[in-house]
Amino acid sequence: MSSPPILDNKEPDAPSVFEPAALLREARRQKGLPVANVPPVCVLDPDGDIVRRLRKEGRSRSFDGWPCYHTQLDAFELAGRTAGIVGCAVGAPFAVLIAEELFASGCSFLISLTSAGQIVAAGPTPYFVIIDRALRDEGTSYHYAAPTEYGEADPQVVRIAADALKSKGLQAIVGPTWTTDAPFRETDEAIEAAKRRGILAVEMEAAALYAFAMANKRRVLCLAHVTNTMGRVHEDFEKGEADGTADALAVLETIVEASTPQPRFCGAS
Repeated sequence: MSSPPILDNKEPDAPSVFEPAALLREARRQKGLPVANVPPVCVLDPDGDIVRRLRKEGRSRSFDGWPCYHTQLDAFELAGRTAGIVGCAVGAPFAVLIAEELFASGCSFLISLTSAGQIVAAGPTPYFVIIDRALRDEGTSYHYAAPTEYGEADPQVVRIAADALKSKGLQAIVGPTWTTDAPFRETDEAIEAAKRRGILAVEMEAAALYAFAMANKRRVLCLAHVTNTMGRVHEDFEKGEADGTADALAVLETIVEASTPQPRFCGAS
């Protein structure tokens, strides 16, 4: 075997036969939905805690024009504008599938904020990492970019986010993560190898989202909320107030305010 099958028949520069616009077109036809643009700013919430809090507090509503077969898009107010949010899009394939559909539907800036396991300690958990690159230990990214060690963020997007959080006194560390498809195969050997690379945390989406973003010239930023040490101590996975959503929303609001123009909140369609 000259190369693993996961690398066979990958032509990242070749056009795809199956495009997100085609899927969305047929979904709208089947569901009787008109074409409707999603909010320009959207959030992926793999854990679903932010979505659940917004719904419980009556701060969001379903975006009824969202035709996706697999998820619900909610609209809510974030930094004075309407933003979209999709919960529980866990893992690289699912996150990129939803990202493709969001950008095909009018999104112009996507932020993913996921919980993550601590690798190189940067302080007591929980804390946030602005991911500037992610080790490509998953399969999705290889469909979008030729093999390299890391999926790289747009440095300007990272810099704007880091400067904005610092100016508001919100702590976040800029650094690399490890993206894996197999969270329950995080072995001692793999963790030690990640430590030698200076990797701060392990998560499941960033490398693929960054490969997608680079290939398609899209604005994507991935954040890791480092909340645990992979369950190796008691009382692990504690996120903070309201399951970490108070801090998460403050971080998101600050980044969005600094990264996008300032329209008024207009509610969901």
